[in-house]
Amino acid sequence: MKDRLSALKRFYKQHSRLPSYSEMLKLFNVSSKNAVFKMVNKWIEEGLLQKDVNNKLAPTSHLFALPYLGVIKAGFPILAEENREYLSLDDYLIGDPTSSFLLKVSGDSMEGVGIFEGDIVIVERKKEASLGAIVLAQIDREWTLKILRRSRSTRKYYLVAANPKYPDFYPHEDLQIFGTVKAVVRKFN
Repeated sequence: MKDRLSALKRFYKQHSRLPSYSEMLKLFNVSSKNAVFKMVNKWIEEGLLQKDVNNKLAPTSHLFALPYLGVIKAGFPILAEENREYLSLDDYLIGDPTSSFLLKVSGDSMEGVGIFEGDIVIVERKKEASLGAIVLAQIDREWTLKILRRSRSTRKYYLVAANPKYPDFYPHEDLQIFGTVKAVVRKFN
């Protein structure tokens, strides 16, 4: 059953869709549509697949969830305890998928908070943000990713880089918040 689930995932990755029941017969090397029907229903019960509004099969975010094996210390080595949970990165990183999007970072102004050139940030669309939040903002008609601050004396908002080689950014005309950074994704190698 695990091999068939892996084949289903590979098919989805290659074709950006789930296979039809007829395609599953060939993919799983079975001759009975009933066998395919039972597999699909089991995956629906497990929350890996669902039926959409048109009664077509669709993947859930759990289909590509990775095993979450527990916590590992980054200090002194300890014996790692294995956990049998699964964690979808979508569920973990994205609070509201309908108002979230991805941006690729260019530049080094946010290195002090661990956001580097080439990283992908997950931004949740919002018009307001709390002080200290990392925001996607438009300042004087130019887009940037910075930390939101407010002047104690003037009570006006401004933006701060997380790299000392950049000055603070005070708007001459306008400062608008379009979202807050919820997560950073960095791929190694």
